[in-house]
Parts: sequence; C-alpha cells; structure tokens
Amino acid sequence: MRSDASMEKARATFRKRMILTLAEVAELIDSTIHTARRRLQQWGVINSYNHNGRYYALADVPEFDGHGLWRCRGVFFSRYGNLKQTVVELVRRSPAGLDAGELRSLLGVDPRSFLSALAKHPQMKREKSRGRFVYYGADPHLHQKQRERRWAWNAMGRQPTPSEAVAILVEKIKHPALSHEAISRRLKKQNLSVPPQVIESFFIRHDLAVKKTSRSV
Repeated sequence: MRSDASMEKARATFRKRMILTLAEVAELIDSTIHTARRRLQQWGVINSYNHNGRYYALADVPEFDGHGLWRCRGVFFSRYGNLKQTVVELVRRSPAGLDAGELRSLLGVDPRSFLSALAKHPQMKREKSRGRFVYYGADPHLHQKQRERRWAWNAMGRQPTPSEAVAILVEKIKHPALSHEAISRRLKKQNLSVPPQVIESFFIRHDLAVKKTSRSV
C-alpha cells in the first residue's frame, strides 16, 4: 500500500495534468484499475460528458463558464453531471428553451443522437417552433415564460452570425452609449451589413442593455 504522502504527490500530479483516463490514474498510482477507480471516488472527481465519460478531473480543477461547462484539450465537463443531466439543466436555465443547433453550440457535441430519447423526459417538454423541435422546461410557469420568449425571438427575424455578434459586442464594449443605428454604421465600415433592428434583437435576446442616444457617428 502506498503511503499517504505518495498519494498526495500523485494527486498533485493529477491536478497539474488536469485530466486523466482511468488507465492513466492506475499507472500514476501504480495500481489495478479497480483500486484506481476506488481512489478516484475517495478523491472526488467528475468525469467528462464526451468521449464516453472516459476522462476524469478533480472536482476543484474545472473553471466552469457561465453555462456550467468546462473544456480542456477537447474534453468537455459539466458541473451538472453527465450529458443527459447537463442537457436537462441547460434547457431549464435557458431563457427561451433550446433547439438542437443551440444545444450543439453550447455543448460542443452533436445532440441529435440522444435528443429523441429525451423527448419524454419528465423535466422537459418538446414542441415544434418554425419547423424545428425546441426543448423547454416542464415546470408550467417556466414553460410558459420560455415559450413566450421564443415566440418573441421568432418575431424579431434573423440573428447575427457568430462573426457579426463578436463585432457587435466589440463595438458595445468600446462605445457603450452608441445607438443601434450608430453601431450598424460602424459595422458597415468593416464590410458587415447588420441592420439596426438585428442589433436590437441581438441585445434583447441576450439581455444586453444599450442606452438610447441621438449621438451620431
């Protein structure tokens, strides 16, 4: 049996390497797979929601983003647990439900292979919106709020592309008092055609307030 000091050294190495497979942990502590699995339980770890959950990280290592997700060298982790638990929680926390494309963007994995299996999950509701399935929270009050917000988004028309969204946010950070019209004009100088109403829709959708102003730029 390895000493407590050697186990702490192994744990420190694990923390430095950030993510390991079960086999790598067994090699690190010079043990069998069974013993390594037991040691991981003692240390307190989380496992990845991609790569079939093969990767582990100490629970205090991940720096989760605002969605409760963390990526490390192409391996994805969630503060909510496995992939199914993560999807349910992301849907529940979303302002207007989530469709497959939005979930793919958040998760970094294609959800189509497992979303159909979640269609009857007790914590979610699935409905069609503009030809696409959207997943909402099952709680009646939350469901209603999310549906209303989704309808509002649909009524707003197109949303900025990812590159346009980045450009809009850059202008907002640099010039927070600019009107939507002024931001649109500044983007046009960058060869980006983003009408003011699209910028307004983007800010409303993401709860980003922009001061109304008559300033002309």
